[in-house]
This record gives sequence, structure tokens and C-alpha cells, in this order.
Amino acid sequence: MPSPKRSTSYDVARLAGVSRTTVSLVLNNVPNVHISPETRQRILEAAQQLHYYPHASARRLAQGKTATVALVWHRGPDADYRDAFLPALLQGITRALRAHGYHLIFRPLEPDEPDDAFLELAQGRHADGLILSGPRADSPYLHALHEEGFPLVLHGQLPDSEIPSVDVDNCQGARQAVEHLIRLGHRRIGMITNAPLDYVASRQRLEGYRQTLREAGLPVEESLVRIGNFDEESGYHAMQSLLAQPTPPTAVFVASDMVAMGALKAVWDRGLRVPDDVAIVGFDDLAATRFTIPPLTTVRVPAFQLGHETAEQMMEIIAHGAPAHPHILLPTSLVVRASCGAPATSERR
Repeated sequence: MPSPKRSTSYDVARLAGVSRTTVSLVLNNVPNVHISPETRQRILEAAQQLHYYPHASARRLAQGKTATVALVWHRGPDADYRDAFLPALLQGITRALRAHGYHLIFRPLEPDEPDDAFLELAQGRHADGLILSGPRADSPYLHALHEEGFPLVLHGQLPDSEIPSVDVDNCQGARQAVEHLIRLGHRRIGMITNAPLDYVASRQRLEGYRQTLREAGLPVEESLVRIGNFDEESGYHAMQSLLAQPTPPTAVFVASDMVAMGALKAVWDRGLRVPDDVAIVGFDDLAATRFTIPPLTTVRVPAFQLGHETAEQMMEIIAHGAPAHPHILLPTSLVVRASCGAPATSERR
């Protein structure tokens, strides 16, 4: 049986109603050409419909480009592949890149690697751009790379930085969690962070927690704050420490669902019950949170959209030198389940 005919740039041009030259300029991301956003979108949609992408080796020869983008992930390899947030994020990134004829390299940074290990991808031109997830506020290398003009997008934020970024509103998400606990009558509310405080998202979620307590006229007690470290074990030990206090909190905001799963077990192991003895609210809305005991109330992060917007911003930088909107904040929403003691909201996934 003969194989189906492969689409060509001529087919794309005919479907989009443009010349083959215009198709080539758009699909090869040739810089400094004036093509309207509407025409670009029409060409990209036609190429996707026809399953046509420029031959990678031809693109490299024509432009000296790799047609790849690297995602640099700031976590150890053991955590990477257990992190249920990652697959949805990767799906969003790869789907957007694929529509532009690009591929993704996934580069986790191991704990024992130097902070500048990811620079090899840029300096060696192994990728046309870098998406850096979980930027650290103390990294001196990111600004230098940005100033050199290398395409760089942060999945996360750096305060007072011009580096393009896409993130959720971490302060808003923390506020949604803590306000909900206050409405339920809690006045002694603890917090376990998602990560050490040199990670910007961790500091922002902590600040959202503090601001919400102050605005409600409640004291901010630093003795009720513990530092998590991305995983269940850190949540387990942090919750044990909070519950060992003479007057433990009646509710705890845990700024990561992974960390919250450890916190849930710590409550159980102490012979207490959630939410009767302590209410818990997490952050991320991982799929597994519907099946914890009890199901976890959490702040929903749009992981797929986060990845998709990050990749689209990278494509704008590669094509035009800068994105139309350099700093994008996506909203979060609260999903109420049994762990906070309130009636669950109806939800669809």
C-alpha cells in the first residue's frame, strides 16, 4: 500500500493564501521581517493542519539554529520524575513548540551541580533558547545571559528583573487559601512553604500568607511558619514540628501539594484527624489530591496553560527579539475539598 503523500511548503502556502517565500520566512523564524501576526497565525495553523514542518537539518543549515528550546528544571532528578505537576507543564510547552516546528530538551539540574551548569546549553548553542523553571533570586548568571541577548524566559519570577517571565500570581493564590481558612473561623493558622526561601515563589507565597493575616487583624507569628523543600518528607517533619508546639495551629496552609501529602501523614501518625483537629489547604491541585484521605483542598495552578504561555513567549523572542507582553501572571483558583472542613465545590478536570 503506498504511503500517504507528504505535505510541502507549497501546500501550506496554498491553504494559507500566501507565497511560499512567506511560508518559509514564518516557519523558519527568520528575524527582522515584517509579517503581520494574523498572517503568521494563518500559516502556522495551515502547517499544523497539514502536518508540515520544515526539515530540521535544512533549517539548521539555513539559519545556524537547532530548532530546539531547553527547559532547565531546578530540582534533583529523584524529585523531577515524581513531581506530578511536571507532565502537564511539559505537555503545554511541547504542544506550543511543536506548532512552531520546535523541539524540547529537558535538562534537570542535580543538587550537586554548580548554579551555572545550564550555561553550557547557551554557550555551546545546543538550544536556541532557555526556559528556566524555578529561578533563584541569588543567581548572577541569568541577567548576564539576558544582557548578551540570548533568548531566555523564566517560568517563575525575579523581582525587578527585565527578563521575560510567565508565572502564576503566588501572592493571590496564598491569599485565596488563607482567606478561606479565616472565613471558616480559624484564627491560629500556620504555614509550611513549598521550598527554601531563596526560591522566589516560596517567598511570594509566604508574603501572601503574612499580608492576609495582617489585613484580617490577626497576628503574624513566625513560630507558626516552617520551611518545606519540595517533597513529602519535608512536609511530614514540618507538620510534626508545628503539632508539637504547646498551642498548635488549628489550620495550616501548605504551599505545595507534594509537601502537603507529607503533612497529612504527620497528622495521622500523631493520632489526630483532618479536618477535625487541624485543617489543611495545599497549592497546585495535583491530580492525586482528589484521592488523599481526606481529599485535599488546594489552590489550582493552570499547569498546561503555564507551559503553553511560556513556550509561546519564547517563540516571540526567537522570532522578534522580544515578547509583546514580557511579564505574564496567570490567575489561580481555590478548589474546596474535605481537608478544610467546608462543603466541597463541584469540579471538573
